Amino acid sequence: MEAMSPLERVLRGIALTLVVVFFMFPIVWIFLMSFQTNETILRIPPSIVFTPTLDNYAALITGKLQTAAGTLDIAFMRNLGNSVFLSVVSVAVALALGVPAAYAFARHKFRGSEDIAFTLLSFRFAPPLLVLLPLTQYFQWLGLSNTYFGLIWVYQLICLPLILWIVRGYFEDISADVEYAYRIAGHSWFSTFRKIALPLAGPGIAAAGLLAFIFAWNNFVFALVLASADKQPVTVGALAFVTASGIQYGQIAAAIVLSITPTLALALYAQRYLVEGLSLGAVKG
Repeated sequence: MEAMSPLERVLRGIALTLVVVFFMFPIVWIFLMSFQTNETILRIPPSIVFTPTLDNYAALITGKLQTAAGTLDIAFMRNLGNSVFLSVVSVAVALALGVPAAYAFARHKFRGSEDIAFTLLSFRFAPPLLVLLPLTQYFQWLGLSNTYFGLIWVYQLICLPLILWIVRGYFEDISADVEYAYRIAGHSWFSTFRKIALPLAGPGIAAAGLLAFIFAWNNFVFALVLASADKQPVTVGALAFVTASGIQYGQIAAAIVLSITPTLALALYAQRYLVEGLSLGAVKG
């Protein structure tokens, strides 16, 4: 590999800096907005020089939102807890169902297996509005409307196809000879799956689980229609800041900061598995 000239290094540094600034500027600006009042945010021209305040975060934590029309009760922390519960449980259920199914599709070829796998993947392709009306009617008939169980069930439309197809590719990249050798030694298929296949595909499973968690966390439409305020996640709970007296931009910014913190912390914690998992199988031969 040829060494870069000083000019090329400078141009490369400028290009990388511009890319970082382009993607990071909205996040930094939202973070700064979370410490400002509405008057400071809406002033023209905008400025990064201001007197910071924690009133926005205090309103979210205490559940008391001060507006021009008076004090409003909000349940942002409950919505945040709902998001954590729904996302964690939904991903856990999807992993428990999707990982064995992915292994079966990768190792056991049977008639119609590709059709079944594609049908499951098509659930991920379908826009939420396409299935929302029949889901609403089914949920009302089954008594699942406004329940955690119903939301976790419908979240499988988001998590299960994603985990199934991603993890299936990781299992297919693992040589089956290692598993055959373990089976010849007298071990059962379940023991082979648990002690050989799962550890080898661990980084891929972690990456798929993290991506499924992010998609579940960001879901908006299903929870908006199928649940009431006490069951809704933080993505829907943020609508409470659009009030009759105006939009509470400071509280919205603080809510965004608090809502992205769990997923950001999880991504930073699992970044080693994420990078290893997403690169698994990238080089073959």
